[in-house]
Amino acid sequence: MRTLPEKAEEFRRLHHGTTPLVLPNAWDVPSARIFEDAGFPAIATSSAGLMVSLGYPDGQAMPKREFLAAIGRIAGRLSVPLSADVVAGFGRGPREVARTVGRVLDAGAIGINLEDLDPAREGLFPVAAQVRKLRAIRELGASRGVPLVINARTDALRHSPGEHAERLREAIRRATAYRDAGADCVYPMGLTDAASIETFVAALSCPVNVMVRKGLPSLAELGRLGVKRVSFGPAASYATMGLLRRVGAEILEHGAFDSLVEGAITFDELNALAVPRPPAA
Repeated sequence: MRTLPEKAEEFRRLHHGTTPLVLPNAWDVPSARIFEDAGFPAIATSSAGLMVSLGYPDGQAMPKREFLAAIGRIAGRLSVPLSADVVAGFGRGPREVARTVGRVLDAGAIGINLEDLDPAREGLFPVAAQVRKLRAIRELGASRGVPLVINARTDALRHSPGEHAERLREAIRRATAYRDAGADCVYPMGLTDAASIETFVAALSCPVNVMVRKGLPSLAELGRLGVKRVSFGPAASYATMGLLRRVGAEILEHGAFDSLVEGAITFDELNALAVPRPPAA
């Protein structure tokens, strides 16, 4: 069975391939296992998908102990590396955030996604404060002997003032500071147009993550633009909930069950998603 450092190194290598790493975001054990069975080499969690599935809105209203328990359940049923979206770190300062990340490592994840959006006030944390958190996380990983993969997200494109060009410059400024503080990959939330992606990638000279959403270029085009990581974000949750809504409407409005049964997995397949995988030989 691979150790956490080995999984972390494998995950890090996936960010430096010739084609972008496509990283699906799961919200529970079965969704994570479905993605693993499909052949994805690593899985991430979706904070929105995971938290809403347990009855909490996205953000940090969810008790940290429940959040960590959910991460541990998912990690314990996967053989591929798992990266956890820790939102803003469940803490105000570097020590608290690093403590959270330490417990995420204990739960079995080997990567984290940390955002600079303050969930308490819907504004951005100061760059210097975010840099201190990233440095503390990097030091924690080194002290544990785990080359933790840090994905530093900035919400400057949505929450900084000015027109798009000004917000893009602020996103680049913040991402550069986060890269220099030890982030392995940077994530400009909301970046979808090819020209801005190309500008951002050229300015950073490190792995860049974009999220699947309407208007995003194709995977082949993203590869040509230099993107190294493409995450689903909550898109798979949206798609699944959309399917259930359509199933309900079809049954109630038309008395038909086709959408409910076509393409469905069996009971045995569902049950198997909860069974831990045997260690690799």
